[in-house]
Amino acid sequence: MRYSLLGEVLNMALSSLRANKMRSALTVLGVVIGVMSIVGMTSLVRGLDSSLRESIEELGPRTIFVSRFGGSSLGSGQGFRDLMRRPNLTVQDVSALEELPIIEVVDIAFGMGGPPTLERVSYGGNRTKRLSILGTTENFPIVSVVTLDLGRYFSAVEVDRRRPVTILGQTPYQVLFAPGGIDPIGKKVRIGPNKYTVIGVSSPRPSPGGFNAGQDEVAIIPQTSYRRQFGIKGVELPFGRRSRGPGAPSMLSVLIGVVPRVGVPQAQAMLEIEDLMRIRHGLTLDTPNDFDLLTQDAILAIFDQISDATFLALIVISSIALLVGGIGVMAIMMISVTERTREIGIRKALGARRTELLTQFLAEAGLLTITGGLIGVLLGAGIGVAVHFATGFPLSLPWWSFAIGLGFSAGVGIFFGMYPAVKASRLDPIEALRYE
Repeated sequence: MRYSLLGEVLNMALSSLRANKMRSALTVLGVVIGVMSIVGMTSLVRGLDSSLRESIEELGPRTIFVSRFGGSSLGSGQGFRDLMRRPNLTVQDVSALEELPIIEVVDIAFGMGGPPTLERVSYGGNRTKRLSILGTTENFPIVSVVTLDLGRYFSAVEVDRRRPVTILGQTPYQVLFAPGGIDPIGKKVRIGPNKYTVIGVSSPRPSPGGFNAGQDEVAIIPQTSYRRQFGIKGVELPFGRRSRGPGAPSMLSVLIGVVPRVGVPQAQAMLEIEDLMRIRHGLTLDTPNDFDLLTQDAILAIFDQISDATFLALIVISSIALLVGGIGVMAIMMISVTERTREIGIRKALGARRTELLTQFLAEAGLLTITGGLIGVLLGAGIGVAVHFATGFPLSLPWWSFAIGLGFSAGVGIFFGMYPAVKASRLDPIEALRYE
C-alpha cells in the first residue's frame, strides 16, 4: 500500500473517532485503567525495590551471618514450632569461629536476629520512647558497614572491660541533643536504669520504602555491658525461660556476623563455618542444620523472588482491565461496522480493496487503544509522582514500564479489532448497498 493511501486511511480513521468522541472515550476507559495500573504500580514497586536493596546492601557484601533461623528456613516450609526449638547462639560459638584460620573478623550482636531488646534512653529531663538496644563488639562496623556522623566506635578494650559507653542512633540523638544544639560526645545518658557515656552518633540508615521503620531508633553498647545489664551469661537459654535481670527478653535474640579473610572464597568459608557449627551442636550426618547461614547475595536472591512474583501478579491483575477494555473495543467496532455497512458497500463499489478496509478498521481500533495507553501512561506516572511527593514513598519510572503499557494497549487494539476489521473487509458490496 502506498504511503499516501496509508495516510488517507489514517485520516479517515481519525475522522471516524472524532465524530464519536463520547463513545470513543468510554471505549478506551478499560485500556486507560489497565495501563495506568501497570505504570503507576510499577513506579512504586520498583522504587520500593531500590530502597530495600540499599537497606540489604548495608549488611556488607562479604559478611556471612549465622542465625538461629532466617528467611531460608521460613521459606522452606519448616514449622515455626520446630524453628523455636533450635538452640540459641552463644558467645562460645563466637570464640570457636575466631579460631578458624580462614576467618578475619567475627562479631556477635545481641538484640538482632529476633525480638529486640527495648529500653528508654534519657538525658536531663528528656527521654525517648522505647528503643532497640544492641550489644555488639568492636567489629560491628566492619560486619554491618555502620558509619558515624559524630565521635567514634568503642574499642576492644572497652568491650573486654565492660565500659558503659554507647553509640546513639539518629532518633535518640535528635530527641535528646539536637534541639538544644548540644554536643552529645562525652555526655552521660541513661539506658534503662544504667548510665552510659556517649562516644558516637551513627549516620542515618537507609529507610526501607521511605518509611520510618525504626531503623534509626537504636542505641549500641558493648556486648559485655549488654550481658551484664540484661543478665545474659553467655550460655544458651532454653526456649521460654526468662534470663535473669530487668528487661531481659524471654527469647534470646542473637546474630553472629563473620567476615572471611581476603582471598578466601565465600562458599569455602560457609562450608567451614557450617562444619564447625554442626560439630558444636552435636549434629549427626543425617540431621539437618539447626541454624541458618545467610549472605547479602542470598538475601537479595530471596528478595528478587518476592519482587518478581509481585511484579508478575501486578501484570496479571492489570491485564484483566486491559482484557475488559479490549472486549469493549471489539463491541464498539462491531457496532461501527454495522452502522457503516452502506458506506462500506459504496467504497467497495468504487474500487476499494479488502486490504484498505481491513487497514482502516484496524487503524481505528489501534488509535483508540494507543490513545488510551498514552493517557494511562500519563495518569500512572502522575499517580506515582503524587504519592512520592505526598508521602516520601520511593519512586522509579523505568522506560520499559511505559513501553510495556503502550505495547499492551496497541496489542489489545490489533487483537480485538481484527475480527470486526475482517468482517468489514469481507462484506459483499451488493448486500452492503441494499442494507438500510
